[in-house]
Amino acid sequence: MNSCLPAVPFFVLIGSACFAEDRLLFDFASPAASREWQTVNDGVMGGVSEGKFKITNDNTLDFFGRLSLANNGGFASIRSRPRKLALEIGDAVVARIKGDGRDYSFNLYVPRPLTAFSYRASFQTTAGEWREVRIPLDKFVATSFGRIVQSAAPLNPGEITSVGFLLSDKKAGPFKLEVAWIKASNAPAAK
Repeated sequence: MNSCLPAVPFFVLIGSACFAEDRLLFDFASPAASREWQTVNDGVMGGVSEGKFKITNDNTLDFFGRLSLANNGGFASIRSRPRKLALEIGDAVVARIKGDGRDYSFNLYVPRPLTAFSYRASFQTTAGEWREVRIPLDKFVATSFGRIVQSAAPLNPGEITSVGFLLSDKKAGPFKLEVAWIKASNAPAAK
């Protein structure tokens, strides 16, 4: 007998941990994985930061470069090309990452006519250490050009078409963030 199925009516099980699941959004095992990603750096506004990415021999996404504050710059980013991601209310995004000790942002993109618009949540990294970053969708804040947009509609998970990573910590110099995979999870956070 399945230990997840107690002797109670089925309707009581709805919402239980038995139905919690992780859904893989992105991994980097395929050579074609690089076609799903693109860079967007501060050069779009005259800055000179260099952000690049590559798929490594270890099947990870390596986001790296040099952040510059010259010419009013100061950001480097990568994002997935738009596609339906089927995220739902109650989901969290989870990424297995290895950082360099800097603070990054996880961005979620939806089709909006606003320029430089995304929903954003920050996370810290520990230099050289693999860890899982888990951010519930309701913790993301609407931003445009890095500023909070108070009048934005709440994030609708069904509209999310792209995810990305951004560095804009106002610290010039080299950076590196490695990503093993990105998932959506509706499992409760571990205590």
